[in-house]
Amino acid sequence: MIAEVIINSTVKKLDRTFDYNVPVKLAGTVCVGSRVQIPFGSMKHLEEGFIIGFKEKSKYKLKDIETIQEGFCLSEENIELAKWMSRRYFCNLSDCIKMMLPPGTTTKVIKNRIREKNLKFIYLKKNGEELELEKIKSEKQLRAINFLKENDGILQTELEVFADISKSIINTLERNGYIEIIEKQVQRNPFLNKKIERDKELVLTNEQKIAYECILETMDKKIFKEFLIYGITGSGKTEIYLQLIKKALEKQQSSIILVPEISLTPQMVNRFIARFGERNIAVLHSKLSLGERYDEWQKINKKEAKIIIGARSAIFAPIYNLGLIIIDEEHDSSYKSEMLPRYNAKDIARYLAQKRNIPLVLGSATPEITTFYKAKKEESKLLTLTKRANLSNLPKVKVVDLRQEFQNGNNTMLSIDLYNAIKENLKRKKQTILFLNRRGFSTFIMCRDCGYTVKCKNCNISLTYHLKENQLKCHYCGYEQNNMKVCPECKSNKIKYFGTGTQKLEHQINKIFPEASTIRMDVDTVSKKNSHEEILEKFKNDNIDILIGTQMVVKGHHFPKVTLVGVIAADASLNIDDYRANERTFQILTQVAGRAGRENLQGNVIIQTYNPDNFSIECAKKQNYDMFYEREIILRRQLKYPPFCDIILFGISSTEEEIVKQLSNNIYVELINNVHEEEFLITKPMPAPIDKMKSKYRWRIIIKGKVNDRIVEKIQQILQKCYKVTNKARVVVDINPINML
Repeated sequence: MIAEVIINSTVKKLDRTFDYNVPVKLAGTVCVGSRVQIPFGSMKHLEEGFIIGFKEKSKYKLKDIETIQEGFCLSEENIELAKWMSRRYFCNLSDCIKMMLPPGTTTKVIKNRIREKNLKFIYLKKNGEELELEKIKSEKQLRAINFLKENDGILQTELEVFADISKSIINTLERNGYIEIIEKQVQRNPFLNKKIERDKELVLTNEQKIAYECILETMDKKIFKEFLIYGITGSGKTEIYLQLIKKALEKQQSSIILVPEISLTPQMVNRFIARFGERNIAVLHSKLSLGERYDEWQKINKKEAKIIIGARSAIFAPIYNLGLIIIDEEHDSSYKSEMLPRYNAKDIARYLAQKRNIPLVLGSATPEITTFYKAKKEESKLLTLTKRANLSNLPKVKVVDLRQEFQNGNNTMLSIDLYNAIKENLKRKKQTILFLNRRGFSTFIMCRDCGYTVKCKNCNISLTYHLKENQLKCHYCGYEQNNMKVCPECKSNKIKYFGTGTQKLEHQINKIFPEASTIRMDVDTVSKKNSHEEILEKFKNDNIDILIGTQMVVKGHHFPKVTLVGVIAADASLNIDDYRANERTFQILTQVAGRAGRENLQGNVIIQTYNPDNFSIECAKKQNYDMFYEREIILRRQLKYPPFCDIILFGISSTEEEIVKQLSNNIYVELINNVHEEEFLITKPMPAPIDKMKSKYRWRIIIKGKVNDRIVEKIQQILQKCYKVTNKARVVVDINPINML
């Protein structure tokens, strides 16, 4: 038998199958999806590969497969999905296969993979009454024996601590036949310290019931259908998810629910544990330790968990008998990967749902324009929730013109209206959220004498000042340098700090309201494990007055005591080189507004902006998605942007600027010669908006048109030519990229 093997490599030339002979000793154990060790070329060490098929004959002289990783095998469905992803996202097949491996096992050397966690437990060898204790002269040995009589089967580490004995005492007792040490596998449990009271399902409103029954009908018929639950903030989308998953469990089916932010995962997990208990639930996200992720993955693989909650990569979990896929906050950009493979979790979910004939449910208060357009065209089923589930009112929204504030002599980060509202909220003992989508203290520093701006040495981007560390940092490559007091160009000491970030906002709030307790949530404060959950729980339960944060505080969170939300700079997402700037501004403002007044208390939102007449801000003020959609879709149609086309971005980068320029022009010529101009609009190659990043020069080519098999094949051919011409440049192709920079 001959195996077709894909080498685990990012080298494009190796993205093809190699034939290997299956030796007799492995004949009964290999299958499609097996992970194997193989000799390759003249290399002295073994390479890792994956079997993706078998055949009877080969025209080559073959080497044998050396070893196989027992107990692990990808399914044929996994391999087919990986092949589909490889074609769709222009990447190596092995890059896609690795997405489906157990966490911590993607390294080439299998022996270094994450393993099960085994601990040592101590048991008395005989019945406690039969032990000949008179032969034991050591007081410590007797203490250990007496402790074990009451606590037989205790962890060795716990016995050492609680009985105050050493390992040598335990070893002596084992050697003399008094105890036995048994090693057992234990599961690393991310729910270990959670104490959550069980709850009961709520009575659905009429709108919720219509949506629930519509999806349930599709589940009963076992057919694929895509649904969009378009419900205002607080309309009870999660309760619909919970009751649908309960039905899936009754059918012995599993469910996947994806959430966009790690900070949302604990909240969602808590809701699900309260309803179903932790036994049926597995959670997958990057803030778990590798060991915890591995154990959660194995819990799914062993069919012990039927509800999988996680970020985008959870879509690849080895789930059994899948009956339902839910994507919450479907508009969020984090469902699109910016690293190889550049997949969109919604595409993968749709692929799986179609293959398995199950419903795919998308939910959002501010759906992606493309998603809503599909629903309007009846390519998916639109289910609308117009009322909050607890009948509370939407918050009142006020827009403050910062130009007028400046003319009135107010140079602080807070408008008079926002200052007064915070002051009143503190008096009433209610909570406030302040949103600013920039971290750090100052966004750039400049010499007032010569205009010199401090930039990253690796990227053509200004460094951000961080007060606590007194460091200048690049938020793109991670470069750091000491704060600058003297201009390196003109030697002036007139260094001025410009712009604002969450650190500076926190600093000013503590000055203006010294009596208020504050907590900050941004990338700088959530680097430690469980820090997302700890910050949110502290804000919710410790009566913290003000939560200051970036976009991670605005999505899906439920804080009953929050009655005021302040948006410090609504324009931050408007002034970017991206056709979705208006959409993202509207979405984030509407989402952050939805955090206020979610119980029976009136919520208030104050949006500060220099562009009060911008239509996305006007629509966010009215919290009217339909009005925003109708205007935005006209612009998209006129300018030929998604959903009326796909965006295909060629990104070319190299440490040598001339190579980037030459290769970009060569690709452009190939595209013009091979792609029909009536179907596709091809822009000339230009430097990217950030033209240098991580010491590499960056150019881009943008194509507008509907992606089909023919254009995919043409692009594959062009890429193959690029790889043959030079290895000094990197070319990536991204379909509908989330980042146009």
